Amino acid sequence: MKKMNNKLAAVIMVISGFIFTGCSQDTDPIIDVPVVEVDNELNGQITEDVTLDPSVEYTLTGSYEVLAGATLTIPAGTKIVAEKGTEVYIAIHQDADIVISGTESNPVIMTSASKATGDWGGLVILGKGITTEGTNVTAEVGGFQYGGTDNADSSGSIEYLVIEGAGAQINADSQYNGLTLYAVGSGTNISNVAIQNGADDGVEFFGGAVSVTGLYLENNEDDAVDWTEGWNGTITNVYVLHTIEGFSTAIEADGVNNNPTIVNFTAVSTTGGTALQFKKESGATFEGLSLTGYDTSIDMKDNGPLANVYIEQKIADPESNYTTPSSTSQSSFDWINNRSSVESSILHGAVEGRVELDASVTYSLNSSYIVQEGGELVIPAGTKIIARDGGTDVYIAVLKGGKIDIQGTEANPVVISSTEANPGDWGGLTIVGNATTTEGVDAVAEVGGFKYGGNEDADNSGSIKNLVIAGTGAQINSESQYNGISFYAVGSGTVVENIAVINGADDGVEFFGGSVSATNLYLENNEDDAVDWTEGWNGTVTNVYVNHSIDTFSTAVEADGANNNPQLVNFTAVSTTGGTALQFKKESGATFSNLYLEGYTDNIDMRDGGALSNIQIDGADATTDGNYTTGSKVDISAWIWIEASL
Repeated sequence: MKKMNNKLAAVIMVISGFIFTGCSQDTDPIIDVPVVEVDNELNGQITEDVTLDPSVEYTLTGSYEVLAGATLTIPAGTKIVAEKGTEVYIAIHQDADIVISGTESNPVIMTSASKATGDWGGLVILGKGITTEGTNVTAEVGGFQYGGTDNADSSGSIEYLVIEGAGAQINADSQYNGLTLYAVGSGTNISNVAIQNGADDGVEFFGGAVSVTGLYLENNEDDAVDWTEGWNGTITNVYVLHTIEGFSTAIEADGVNNNPTIVNFTAVSTTGGTALQFKKESGATFEGLSLTGYDTSIDMKDNGPLANVYIEQKIADPESNYTTPSSTSQSSFDWINNRSSVESSILHGAVEGRVELDASVTYSLNSSYIVQEGGELVIPAGTKIIARDGGTDVYIAVLKGGKIDIQGTEANPVVISSTEANPGDWGGLTIVGNATTTEGVDAVAEVGGFKYGGNEDADNSGSIKNLVIAGTGAQINSESQYNGISFYAVGSGTVVENIAVINGADDGVEFFGGSVSATNLYLENNEDDAVDWTEGWNGTVTNVYVNHSIDTFSTAVEADGANNNPQLVNFTAVSTTGGTALQFKKESGATFSNLYLEGYTDNIDMRDGGALSNIQIDGADATTDGNYTTGSKVDISAWIWIEASL
């Protein structure tokens, strides 16, 4: 279209198929303005400016290409329905523009009739930005050319766009993405884009410097966000949701590291999987990263340097799950009418404020569920939580300054278990406090990298009453596993009563310093130690019953480190398969009152030759040859909360 003189003002009106041209009184009539007629079918190539009509529902019947010099304008509320096919897509060539002017109340929608994955090819934009592949590179889509030397290149603007059902298969090795940005420059403005149900990536950047603000990416079967060829833009306010099996990643990065910036990136999976994958030398800088539900947080696929990935001003740590409160406002995506959400019965993410569960609902624990500082998780009597057999990334944690209130009753305990209750299915319950530990203040836990330890021995992390846990102990690494319940520097203000831990692959309960006490513990067939403590724990456990009917468990008690003389009152341990009852490492010790041991090959093992006088049993120094059957067994016949859970 010819450029008009700035003094000209015109209104072109299409009424009943006739075109009227008006002008102000002091200007010449407008002439020679080409009008491109568009029916409701889109295909072929356009070489002149085209503006679609939002009152028309368009059908995309083939490739629709905007060639150099032309602009495709798509007003708010326009809907384009693509036919199914590999050659059905929209492409914006180099030196062409697209202007999508959706609004929050009237987004532009590009979809297929069924909205099924892989129906069509999506939106492709080709620019003249810099890519490591050079200039005039041939794209895998359509053989189009992209790439140049102008990282400030503009391909137009996109605002409030929904793309559904893209990702058609090009060949055995390639598929379309929802939105493909080939060397698109920073002069292109892209904000508020939703890409849902794609058979390949949601959005992929091939070099260039374009930035995007406001990305919602749901159930794209390969990667939600993918980049390669040296892209170095920024994406801000991103929400990724995975509720399907078999997807690839939330982010896949490949090639050289031009250090793109990712700000406020939230990704949620209800099915595990990998969150962030970096290939070759790729990397990025993250600010405001929140990951929930992934089995792997960071995968350096080709062993590239972790230093290339910076998260919250620190080098990335694959041992961290990065489950933190989301910095991405979900309300900013309310303009997407058909977006999914995680069912309220699925427990995941961060607990801020007070959250109370509903005992009438059977909950699924699909990932980490972490009570933050200032948060409180209330679990009423009779609540059942089924943990996904997802290993180390499925657990409940209560951080420093957070609280848990488990309100089970003897007749209606709270039960948290995997479906089969097999050892190692999931991670268990971890509580982190501010009490004293020999590791000092803000020690780093082997679970989740959480910080624990302070100087408040009366610290209160809440109350746990009538709880049954089964199938815990997932393997963290070659040295560490989760326990049924891990007490990290938990203070004496915390109430722990009537607890059963059954079929754990590691310890039943372990105390890492702190001064918390517990009453009525039933510990059955935990494969490592039933009760374990270290780092100077100095609380009391009263009425403990340990039952071993499996081979190759470790001990009924393992104690390690400094001896702060914890108290064990009414402690019964019974084995039908031999093994070791009480093992003390280094200088550890304890005082036992009413100890009863039955069926163990070794009752006392001083692993590192520590002093037997550190262990006082019913008023006397421990002896390695004592049989310790003179005490009375703890009577568990009244512990109906165990039976009620089965």
